Order: sequence, then structure tokens, then C-alpha cells
Amino acid sequence: MSFIDEFLMGFTTSAHKYFGAHFNPAQGKKEQSVTFRLYAPAASDVSVIGDFNNWDPSAHKMEKIDYRGIWEVTIKGLENYQNYKFRFRNAHGYYVDKADPYAFFSEKAPGTASRLFDYEGFIWHDEKWMKSRCRGHDKPMSIYEIHLGSWKGKENGRILSYEEIADYLIPYMRDNGFTHVEIMPITQYPFDGSWGYQATGFFSVDSRYGNPMQLMSFVDRMHQAGFGVILDFVAVHFAIDHYGLIEFDGTRMYEYQDSEHTFSQWGSPQFDLGRDPVRSFIISAIFYFLEYFHFDGIRIDAVSNIVYWHGNSERGVNHGGVEFLKRLNGKVHHHFPGVMMIAEDSTAFDGTTRDVEWGGLGFDYKWDMGWMNDTLRYYSKDPIYKKYDHNLFTFSMHYFFSENFMLPLSHDEVVHGKGTIINKMFGNYDQKFALTRNLYTYQFAHPGKKLTFMGNEIASFDEWNEQKSLPWNLKSYPKHDSVSRLVRDLNLIYRSEKAMYIGEFDPRNFKWLMVDNRDQSVFAFQRKHGEETLIFVFNMTGNYYEYYDIGVEEEGTYTEIFNSDKDVYGGYNQYNGLPVTTTWGPGPEMRPYRLTLKLGSFAAMILKKNLPEKAKAATKTEAKVTQSKAKSSAPKKAASTKAAPKKQAAKKTTKTTKDTK
Repeated sequence: MSFIDEFLMGFTTSAHKYFGAHFNPAQGKKEQSVTFRLYAPAASDVSVIGDFNNWDPSAHKMEKIDYRGIWEVTIKGLENYQNYKFRFRNAHGYYVDKADPYAFFSEKAPGTASRLFDYEGFIWHDEKWMKSRCRGHDKPMSIYEIHLGSWKGKENGRILSYEEIADYLIPYMRDNGFTHVEIMPITQYPFDGSWGYQATGFFSVDSRYGNPMQLMSFVDRMHQAGFGVILDFVAVHFAIDHYGLIEFDGTRMYEYQDSEHTFSQWGSPQFDLGRDPVRSFIISAIFYFLEYFHFDGIRIDAVSNIVYWHGNSERGVNHGGVEFLKRLNGKVHHHFPGVMMIAEDSTAFDGTTRDVEWGGLGFDYKWDMGWMNDTLRYYSKDPIYKKYDHNLFTFSMHYFFSENFMLPLSHDEVVHGKGTIINKMFGNYDQKFALTRNLYTYQFAHPGKKLTFMGNEIASFDEWNEQKSLPWNLKSYPKHDSVSRLVRDLNLIYRSEKAMYIGEFDPRNFKWLMVDNRDQSVFAFQRKHGEETLIFVFNMTGNYYEYYDIGVEEEGTYTEIFNSDKDVYGGYNQYNGLPVTTTWGPGPEMRPYRLTLKLGSFAAMILKKNLPEKAKAATKTEAKVTQSKAKSSAPKKAASTKAAPKKQAAKKTTKTTKDTK
């Protein structure tokens, strides 16, 4: 089967190596040439125009080399950064100028031209990282989501480059204990306010922050520092701008031809993911970023709009979109075993993170939008009324084990008048901070990988604005700086306590200890790994208890390793300084033992069971054996840690209204 056949049948993962503008090997600058190829079946009289031929359409005509719509021309003497477009007569008989769909670089807005760029030849230094990376199902994963342009903001009126952002981001990630960074879309997009979710170039690295080599350097440096990098990618829709993909050759080449489905609820054209050349286009774009930029994960935006028509389950399953996702995830996991595929999915579609071989979509993780919506709603309520919505706190565990979930507090929750995380909390100034600390503790305590958007960790009261830097001056205020320290400490505890991440998708490792105490709105649950036991307690009201009984399953002594009410976090220092020993006798909710604790108002705490000396020795021996095995058998290939397929469990149908992007 030829490459063109594979492309037209939707199977190729390397369309970018054929289409677009490619430099050919040559000796000497004058002999250097570029081959341009374009797929435009309904076009005629096709030319390459650019600043190298004074935008003259008669200078470099393209030849139709395949009757199915493949055009080609080779031009000598070209260099990096030269601007170009394709001019052709479309299906309606009009001449149009279009940017190259496969361009690797583009002009900065308001410019609309594609730019020549040779992306080959970057020297990587991340071999150790690439050999050891995996999909992380039994690893701690705390993701810091950022918008590159507004995280640090401008310096001297200039947007920082990919490399300059890395100078600041690497020490910040290290100081705060995050494991991964997720960058919002960096494929070329014209309108700042779309945040990259309505793109014109799906192979073109966002020129706001530099060229493709600079993005490679960003990822390379992050890997050398020990951090994974996840790319937010939009496979649902594209920008409506005339020079982009919309009605590319005069026909709806990339979007749905059926006018009912052509445009999304955001007013943007939707990719027809049931059409094979479109599948080749999108899958190749993702492979381009995985192969040439070494990204460790791809977060697919708005999966609900792929699996259901317009994201609405009542309008039926989009079978073309479903098959596209299966093909995409299957191919990615085959070629890049250590890469994570993450679904931003607000639906209850069954099997999002089930293997393709078992009838699922094949994602590794799914954003738990139900957890996010229920949790933020619960924390916003007056404590007097929380008992009437008790299930908002507990419901997530009814369906949690049906998928591999990630718990997001993302950019979508701090824009468009929704208020920031701290603004969503109930109460006065102090109560809002206390509940924010409680919420972050709950996010880390709850099974599932963690994701937080930039600014959440400093408890910003100002909604995120893509045109402004984060308000870093807040770090000079003790209340805000204390929240930052709390997030750091939670990250460190999360990474050091195996019970918080190993086997988190196994229901045997989780147990509610106090789940029905509606009147007091106090919750407690237990998480285990082997002999290690952690207990998490949450007081969701302003009531203070000098002595409070929690029923537990295991006899022993427990040490409080974290308390959100400590003064270093901005609290009132109502914590348990000494280890607490169980007493015999039926505890609350008929547990065999009870722990009597000091429980601060709006406080969240983590207690760890002290191991007997024999268990400690066994644990140390196990750790040494594991380290010895790791050293003696370094992986020759990136290992896949994909979780076993799950049985169907209770699920929650979550209705969310996605922000305009």
C-alpha cells in the first residue's frame, strides 16, 4: 500500500513528513531546495506564493502529481523563516490564499502566512528520562497546568520565549513538588482570547513564544530536571479565520458537510473525524509532537464533542468520532508505550479508559468533571445547609472505580465570572482560606491523579486573564504564601506515601470510616498499601472539637503527619501533636476501634498508622529489594503500566456547560 493510499484511508501517522514544506539535503546555500506538497482535491491552478517570489502566483506553479488531489513543486534557494502561502482556484471558481495546513511555523498575529522551518537536527539530552518514563498508574502524578503567556507575564513589554519560561518554571516546579506540567494549546492560533483552543495551524508551534527548536529545548530541559510535560491538544474544532482550514479547497474538506454538524456550540467548524484524510491529519499532528518534541502525554480537549453529537448524549453517539479515538489511542500506545493519553470528558460514556481491545476508547486517564462540579458546589455552601447536600462529598466514590480518573481544578473553573477557587468558598476572609486549605487536602487525599491550574496554589482572588501575569505579589502576604506552602507540603507527602498512589484504582485499598454523619458534616476514610495505612479526616463546618471520636478498622497508634489548621498554613494550630492510640469498643459507624482526636474548625488532617518493628523491618527489606531489582534490570524499552480492564461500575451522569473557547 502506498503512502497516499494510507493517508486517504486514515491509517498514516506521518502525513507531516510528506505534506507541507520540506528542506531537501544539499550542498551549499544556493543548491538548497524546498519541496512543497498540498492536498486539495477540488483545487485547480495551484501556486506557491511568498516573499521569495514577491507573492507572484505565476512564479512557482504546482503540478498535480496524483489525480486524487496531490500537488507538488520544488523551489531552490530558500531559507528558514521565509513566508509563504498557497494560492489556488477553489471549487467555486474563486482564487483564494490559504496558509499551509502542514506548516511547521507561522507568522505572529496579525500576520497570517506560513513560514519555512527545518525542524530536523535538534540534539536531545533526555535519554535517561525517555527510557524510564511510563504512564504512571502506580506513580504519584501532580500536574501543574499553565498558560505560557500569562504564567510569568511579559518582561520589559516582551512575551517570554519557551526557553526563558523554563528558566523560571523549573525551580518553581521543584520548590513546589509538582511532577508534571501541562501546557495549554501551543498550536498556532490567531485570537489570544481563545487560549489556543481555536487553532489555524495544527503542526505549527505557536510563534508567540519562539520557534520549534525552542519548544524542543523547553521539553528537553524539563526532562533533564525530572519533570514530565503534557500537551493540551484540540482535535474537535478549528478557527473560523478565512486563511485557515475552513472550506479549504472550496468544499468542506476538514469539517462536516452536514450543516447540522458543521459548527460547534462555540461557533467554530468541527473536524469530521469520521473522514479518513482528516483522521490522518489529526493523528499525524499528535505523532509529530510526540516524536519530535518528546511530550509525555496528550490531553484531548472536549472529548464529549467527539463521542456524542455536539457533546449531548441525547443526540446520539458519533460513531465516526468514537472510532477515531480508538484508532488514535491504539496507535499512540503501540508506537509510544510510555505516553499518557488523557480525556477531558464530561460525559458518562462507558469505557473511556478501558483498553481498545476490551471495547473501550483506550485513554489512560479521564478528567473527573463530576467530582470537580460536586466538590466545588459543596464547599460553596453554608455549613448549616451542608447536611442537605451530604452526597455531593461522597458520591464520587460510587463511580470512581469505573474509570482511571484525574481530579482537575483547571483553568475552566477560574474564568468567565465563575470566580477563583478561593472565591467559590463559603464564608468570610478567614473561612475562605480555611476551606481552600481543606479542599486542596481533599483533592490530594481522594484517589486519582491531581491537576491544579496556575494561581490556585497562591489562592488568587482575581480571575485568570490571559493578558496578565499571575499576581505573584500575593506571595508577600502571609495568608497566600501559607496556602502555597500547604500545596508544596501536600505534594511532598503525596510523593512519599505509597498508600496515596499505589493501587489507587483498586477498590480494596479504599474504605469509608465516617460517611453518614450528616448533622456534623465530618468525613473520614482510610487508604492502604500493604501494611501501610493512612486515615483522612475532614471537618466541613466551623465547629471546633477538643475531643472527637473516629471509628477505625485497625488497632494501633496513629501519628498526625498533616493538619491544614497548623499556623504555618495560616490556621489556628488546633492539631494533634502527639501520637494517638486507639481504644477498644465500638466506634462511630460501628467500627471495632476508636480514635479520639482534636478536630479544628474547617480542618483536614492525615494520620498514619505506626508500624510494628517487624513490619518496619519488612518494609525496609522490600524497599531494598525493589531498588536492587531496578538497578540490575534497567528497562530497555519504555514500559506500559496500563491498568487492567475494569468491570462496569456505577457511574454518574454529569451535565456541564463548557466555557466558550
